[in-house]
Amino acid sequence: MTSESGFDPELLKRFPVPEARSDEEEQELKRAWCAPRGWELLTAVNNNYIGIYYVGAAFLFFVLAGVLALLMRTQLALPLNGVLGQETYNQVFTMHGTTMMFLFAVPAVEAMGVLLLPQMLAARDLPFPRLSAYAFWAYLVGGLCFFASIFFGVAPDGGWFMYPPLTSWRQSPGINADFWLLGIGFIEISAIAGAIEIVVGILKTRAPGMTLDKLPVFAWAMLVFAGMVMIGFPSIIVGTALLELERAFHWPFFDASKGGDPLLWQHLFWFFGHPEVYIIFLPAAGMLSMIIPTAAQTPLVAHRLVVLAQIATGFLAFGVWVHHMFATGLPPISVSVFSAAGSAVSIPAGLQVFAWIATVAAGRLRPDPPGLFALGGVVTFVIGGLTGVMVALVPFDWQVHDTHFVVAHLHYVLIGGMVFPLFAGFYYWAPMISRRPLSKRLGRWAFWLMFTGMQVTFLPMHLTGLMGMPRRVWTYQPGHGWETVNLISTVGAFTIAAGVLVFVVDLVRNFRFSVGDNAGNVYGGGTLEWLPGDVYSTRSIPVVDSRYPLWDRPEISKEVEEGRHLLPYTATGFRETIITSPIKAEPQYLMRMPGPSPWHVAAAFATAIFFLLLTVKLYWISLAFGVGALACIVRWLWEIDRPLPVDEVDIGGGIRLPTYVTGPGSHGWWAMIVLIVVLAMIFAMTVFSYVFLWSRDPVGWPPSDAGMADAASGWGAAALFALAAGALWLSTRWIVTRPRGLAWLLPAGVIATAAAGAVDFLGHWDTGLRGHQSAYGAAVFALNGLQAVLAFFLLMLGAGMGVRAARGMAGGRIRAGYEALALLWGFTLFQGAATLALTRLFPLVAP
Repeated sequence: MTSESGFDPELLKRFPVPEARSDEEEQELKRAWCAPRGWELLTAVNNNYIGIYYVGAAFLFFVLAGVLALLMRTQLALPLNGVLGQETYNQVFTMHGTTMMFLFAVPAVEAMGVLLLPQMLAARDLPFPRLSAYAFWAYLVGGLCFFASIFFGVAPDGGWFMYPPLTSWRQSPGINADFWLLGIGFIEISAIAGAIEIVVGILKTRAPGMTLDKLPVFAWAMLVFAGMVMIGFPSIIVGTALLELERAFHWPFFDASKGGDPLLWQHLFWFFGHPEVYIIFLPAAGMLSMIIPTAAQTPLVAHRLVVLAQIATGFLAFGVWVHHMFATGLPPISVSVFSAAGSAVSIPAGLQVFAWIATVAAGRLRPDPPGLFALGGVVTFVIGGLTGVMVALVPFDWQVHDTHFVVAHLHYVLIGGMVFPLFAGFYYWAPMISRRPLSKRLGRWAFWLMFTGMQVTFLPMHLTGLMGMPRRVWTYQPGHGWETVNLISTVGAFTIAAGVLVFVVDLVRNFRFSVGDNAGNVYGGGTLEWLPGDVYSTRSIPVVDSRYPLWDRPEISKEVEEGRHLLPYTATGFRETIITSPIKAEPQYLMRMPGPSPWHVAAAFATAIFFLLLTVKLYWISLAFGVGALACIVRWLWEIDRPLPVDEVDIGGGIRLPTYVTGPGSHGWWAMIVLIVVLAMIFAMTVFSYVFLWSRDPVGWPPSDAGMADAASGWGAAALFALAAGALWLSTRWIVTRPRGLAWLLPAGVIATAAAGAVDFLGHWDTGLRGHQSAYGAAVFALNGLQAVLAFFLLMLGAGMGVRAARGMAGGRIRAGYEALALLWGFTLFQGAATLALTRLFPLVAP
């Protein structure tokens, strides 16, 4: 069979090597991967620590959102209750949904990925540990500040969906809505940063021999999750940016009187919002596909079909966003297509459920907490899935739209499809990171309280919904027959809270974080995260030849601990991991891993403060923090693209790998490709907004009082883009032959790129067109503004690369960093040229 990477696969057959490695080599590993202490805990980048931080922060926000839920249920327990006033209830309701969806659900599954994936893949760490740490700190600082807004009466109050025009500047003149629009900016950045880390980590840092067919189901789920984040999150980024522009500068994207349309927000929001249910379900389903086989002590039935079902779910999920818009008057053909998609997405989800049931039937399920929470999650999710098919039927949806029936359906899907599996994961993987496992007795109490409370809370809501009780109301009149059912739901909510409290008590009593001295494989799992390890993950990186290595070859644990597999030492004295090929997992090169640093922490704090200052309209101070965040990022990247002191190293058994590669083999190249996919989706969503607004009034596009930009500025911008493209082409040759020449060529080229966008903008501005006058002007300048933001990033990174080239730190062999920059530069040129063509030519040729 032909090797994917030029590596000889026969070399891997010599493992394990006969002799164990020395203790001195293990001590060198511990020195290179030193466990942080004291203030070093703030700058740590080890996935063991960042993963725990991340999971803990997500659980904190889960508890905070749960407290808000109890307040809401207390208010609705009785008619005309006065526990919360109307305005306070709206804030509590909005913060509950926002915190659960943005501050808990997505970060929690990303946190589990950061914590578990290196162990499951038998890698030393994910390839960009500082990026994971940056994402965590931006999320934590920004999230706490955002949540604190509720204590000052300025929390958002427009619902977690923030529908305009109710949230526009006229109807919501305060800064409450701004806290939502800008306050979740750090979540968007954090999620995308995590997606980059996860995609590259899964494809490039797997243990040798772990082909895609042997990849754990959780890793597959996280790969699909990251892909969905890349496609879905750009939509909400564009939506929040457009609504904030309307609020801050009165650009009428959603103002029908000036050519806007509130339905644009719903399309942008739900293109993200409904797939988000599956974004958080798929990793949870991946956890169930790991936990249920262990609980039943038998391999997962239909492994390949489960993987295909996850991929199909990720694909079909983006065909159901109109699920939430059946009552908005869409054309019947559109409603029919999306109704069918809403039913079709249940097929791959159902396939996974049947695979789990078959796995339980093939083995013998033990009634331990992981198995109980797993089965409870399956039962609850199936109920939510059945009601999901019901609301996918348009006539029925019209009857229950915006009633408590939909509230019940949503919570059955989210709690059954994500919360219960997550708690199963807490109990299952706690022994991997704690000196003591969590209590089985308390775990059973926690499960039965939460499971019973779940049914008591939300099953009656189907009835109140069918009886006509609308959602998003702060009180109700007596006499509708809702009183008893609402009181039962409130009792159920406090029962759930009691179960969570039991879990917290269990954590306090038994959880003792430890990297090297942990409780071990308490439940008998068969995958690689249960290998003995330390702060450096595993003592040596095993060669994998099955899906359940610890079941098929129990001796592999001892072999790995004795250092009888790959890289049982630090080959160069630094942190390292093996980079493998994306399909066959053949070793390609040895990567030097970055260690602790204050720069990613400073960048994260500056990013969070940037968004918070934007919220309170301190634009210039905010801009200073934004530039500071970019400067910190440039500084942290400064020391990344440095080759190891040797060109080639022995990783064990006589296998030698290079220590530096360029081009598509480089992990940095892959990361930039992922980022460009995200940027391309942001641009596509902005173009969609432009075309959607045009479709509302093609005759008035552009308005009669706004002239078209002159041809001279268009040709001038095109000439500058062509000049910048020539500089890009020339720089790709100079990076090898004349690297020091990049010191002036790179800045000149990126300046030409930025200047081209500026000329295009001025061409429109000189006609008297302004963003606040019409939706046309707002859409044109939104496209120009997006290009300006990308050009600014390119200027900062290009300047840094130019300085590196002048100091001899880039060029010749050292060009992986430049290649990533060149990819970004090329996309910036493409986006600028496409913007120029769209804004100049589309109004002339559109019917």
